[in-house]
Amino acid sequence: MKELLLVCIGSFFGGGARYLVGKTVQSQVAVSFPWGTMAVNVVGCFLIGLLSGLSIGGHISPTTKLVLVTGFCGGFTTFSTFMNENLLLGRDGAMLSAVLYTLQSLALGLVAVIFGYQIVK
Repeated sequence: MKELLLVCIGSFFGGGARYLVGKTVQSQVAVSFPWGTMAVNVVGCFLIGLLSGLSIGGHISPTTKLVLVTGFCGGFTTFSTFMNENLLLGRDGAMLSAVLYTLQSLALGLVAVIFGYQIVK
């Protein structure tokens, strides 16, 4: 139960940061391209890489990793988790799995969004 609470706390702040960063970036551009979301995804990928690297090197505790990687980064953007999982699959020599995971996630995610829209029509 303690671990769940730690993830929830991190997610709370990650979600808030996602909103603030995305809105701030988007307000600085005049085009409708989703620059705010892209910025959040790229920053999230950098953060999860940095924090996971620090964790592997023993520079942050498992509890801190849980709050920051699973909680904060998960609340900030699940895209960072997706990319980190792909890196780990590739690093473990499972390149085919990494490619399939990417393609299936994109295809199924798009189909799921379309389906969700269709339900409410």
